[in-house]
Amino acid sequence: MAEANGLVSMTGFARVEGRAEDGTAWVWDLRSVNGKSLDVRLRMPPGLEVLEKPVRERLAAAAARGSVNVSLSVVRPAAAQGLAINQAWLETLIRTGAEVCARHPGAVTPPGFDGLLQVKGVIEASEAAAQDGDAAALQAALLAEFDRAVAELKTARAEEGARIGAVVIDHIDAIERLVAEAEACDAARPEARKERLNRLVADLLETTTLPEDRITQELALLVTRFDVREELDRLASHIAAARVLIAEARGIGRKFDFLCQEFNREANTLCSKSSDAALTAVGLELKTVIDRLREQIQNIE
Repeated sequence: MAEANGLVSMTGFARVEGRAEDGTAWVWDLRSVNGKSLDVRLRMPPGLEVLEKPVRERLAAAAARGSVNVSLSVVRPAAAQGLAINQAWLETLIRTGAEVCARHPGAVTPPGFDGLLQVKGVIEASEAAAQDGDAAALQAALLAEFDRAVAELKTARAEEGARIGAVVIDHIDAIERLVAEAEACDAARPEARKERLNRLVADLLETTTLPEDRITQELALLVTRFDVREELDRLASHIAAARVLIAEARGIGRKFDFLCQEFNREANTLCSKSSDAALTAVGLELKTVIDRLREQIQNIE
C-alpha cells in the first residue's frame, strides 16, 4: 500500500498573537480553502499596507494553491498612540462656518478654535505619528510573527492532507478490488465473450439478407461492443498512475483531478458495453467510488 504522508490539503487555519515592549498587540489570522490557483486576500490596518508585498511573497513560497484570507489586527496602547489633527476635516468645518456666518450676519457667532477641536473626528489617533520612531521595528516584528503563522498554516494543511491521503488510498484500493471483480465476471472472460459472439453471429447469418461487407461491419461492431479488456487494462494503468502520484505527494492536485476524469471515462465505457448484470453492478460501484475519490482530490494542493 502506498504512503500518503506527504499530501497537502488546501484547507487550514492559523492564528498567532504577539505583543511588543511598548504594549502594542497584534493578531494574525490565516484561513485557507480550496482554489484553482493561489489566491491571497489581505485585510491590513491603515498604515501597514507596506507589509502586503512581503506577505504575498511569503505565502507564494509556502503554498502552491488555495484561496488564503489573511487578516492582521493591531491595537496600540493609549500611551503609544500619537494624536493628530485631521486638517482636511478642520478646514471643511472652518469654511462651512464662515459661509454660514456670511449668510446670516450678526445672527451666528463664528466658531472658535477650541470649539472646533471638540468636533468628532478633528482630533484622532495617528498610527503614522505613533510609528515614526519604531515603524521598522514594528514591521519586522509583525513579519516575524507572520512567518510563525505561515508555519502553523503549513502544518495544519499537512495534517489535513495526511487525513485525506488515507481516504484516497482506501478509494484506490477499492477501485483495484472492483477492477479485479470485473475481470472475474463471466462477461469479461474471453471464452464467454467468444461463445456469446458465436451465438450472435449464427443468429445474424440465419436471419439477415444484408450484403457481405455490411455483415462484416456488424461483426466488427459486435466484437468491439462485447470486449471490455481495453477498459480494464486502462483502469489498471490508471491505478498504477494514481499510486505514483500519491508517492510524489507535492503539487499533484491538478494531475490527480485529471486522472479521476480518466477513471470515470473508463468506468462509463465499461457500463455502456456491459450486457451482463454482474459486470454492470461492478461498473456502477466503480463510478460511485471514483466520484468519492474525486471529491477528496478537490482538497489536495
